Amino acid sequence: MIRVKSPSRIHMGLIDMNAELGRVDGGVGISIDHPHVMISAEIADDIEIIGHSLLAQRMKAAARVLLPEGQGVRVTIEEDMPPHVGCGSGTQAALSVASAVNRLYGLGLSVREMAIAVERGGTSGIGVASFEKGGFIVDGGHKFSEKGSFSPSSASKTPPGPVLFREDFPDWEIVLALPGEDMHIGAHDAQEVDIFRKECPIPLHEVQAVAHIVLMKMMPAIVEKDIEGFGQATNRFQTLGFKQREIRLQHQAVRDLIELLQDSGAYGAGMSSFGPVVYAFTDNTEDAAYLKEDAQAFLDSTIGGKVIITRANNTGASIWEE
Repeated sequence: MIRVKSPSRIHMGLIDMNAELGRVDGGVGISIDHPHVMISAEIADDIEIIGHSLLAQRMKAAARVLLPEGQGVRVTIEEDMPPHVGCGSGTQAALSVASAVNRLYGLGLSVREMAIAVERGGTSGIGVASFEKGGFIVDGGHKFSEKGSFSPSSASKTPPGPVLFREDFPDWEIVLALPGEDMHIGAHDAQEVDIFRKECPIPLHEVQAVAHIVLMKMMPAIVEKDIEGFGQATNRFQTLGFKQREIRLQHQAVRDLIELLQDSGAYGAGMSSFGPVVYAFTDNTEDAAYLKEDAQAFLDSTIGGKVIITRANNTGASIWEE
């Protein structure tokens, strides 16, 4: 039996949705421990997914692509994460099953090869890199001539972009607010495609500002473990480029929650991917507890949901045999 435990990720934002230089996308993100996907898998006669999860169909599709002809796998979902909320569940679910099949049948595939096979990473490579090595990641996007459009990963068959920068994320507390099940979930599928079509290309001056922040503020702050500088960059990131448009399309309560966390002592706060998950950073457990309490009280009085405290995952997925 093979077990796989994969991280989730905060997708801080896409860098270049203008493509004037001939490249598009590029992303910034952080691998985190919770929520996560945990599965066990064993050889079987057919494909069987055990456990009630909205990710089951994605897992079955990944197994079908990777399995040798005539072979099967039985996958038990032990823990999962909610889909379409900004944590990267689709990539983690697909790669978890792909990795289990890869190990069970000795296919010898790399994480990148598996990601290409299951068609993940066509816009942002953060989820694939999170699965592989964890940490704080900046990827370089894709040649626009090869991708051909501004589009989300769900509508792109382009391989994951190259990882330009990967560093262990400091041991800071990460407060993660997951709005309730009745809350409108983040954009996905046809809706997501439509947003990319309507909003892109992003004005070049905004793309340049985002790239400047990432290169000269975020990345040095990670290397120097400067949470104040990293938080300032995070807050600024929310007001520019494609990220600003993702936030603008969200429920007012999500926008208010970001502002609440920024004003309540967090060093930085923002929304992951298309949301509605909101995150915040601090460097001590006491402040994290206060932020969690404030965010939970806000959710309880508005849209519902839960708040957790987690930390970065700097190792990627765990895969072992029992």
